[in-house]
Amino acid sequence: MKIFLDTANIDEIRKSLALGILDGVTTNPTLISKESHRGTFREIVMQILREVPGPVSLEVTSLKHDEMVKEAEELASLGNNVVIKLPVTMEGLKVIKTLSTKGIRTNATLVFSSNQGLLAAKAGASYVSPFVGRLDDIGEYGMRVVEDLKTIFKNYNYSTEIIVASVRHPIHVYEASLIGADIVTMPYQVLEKLLMHPKTDEGISRFLEDWKKVRL
Repeated sequence: MKIFLDTANIDEIRKSLALGILDGVTTNPTLISKESHRGTFREIVMQILREVPGPVSLEVTSLKHDEMVKEAEELASLGNNVVIKLPVTMEGLKVIKTLSTKGIRTNATLVFSSNQGLLAAKAGASYVSPFVGRLDDIGEYGMRVVEDLKTIFKNYNYSTEIIVASVRHPIHVYEASLIGADIVTMPYQVLEKLLMHPKTDEGISRFLEDWKKVRL
């Protein structure tokens, strides 16, 4: 399973890259806005694209086909690792189809049902991003959409990869890995928690205390 970081913070990206486990990054307008003190949109994005060797999802903000395509092409020109994020709407599906014919990779975002994911894959999406945490928030089991999409894509031999998004805690990562999701994208805080266990800390502390008793 590939691990993406859901952020636009270059410090979080660098710390994750140093661990040797980061495969890509997803961003959105909200995440970019939180880093506006670091520079313009282009400056922030270009820094991320230079640092991250894998796919970097950048989201369009237009809502009509022609404007979305124009914006997508401009974003794609920034680097060969750019993936264009598009919402699963009528216009979004048309843009996914258009971009797929141009060889531009796409990430269908704001997926909340298996039907939405199916249509995005059929339109030619490179990735689909089911938002499991937001579904959990309204009393649904978000990971079921991931399970369903895994089965559907296998049934019809779609090459579209599943990015488990809106990840809130390590259990989401655990469940996604059991299902066999291709990718999980998570905030840096969740990535940190994946390493945490009280028994690990306890063991380190015990070893260090015992080491003090050793004569050198």
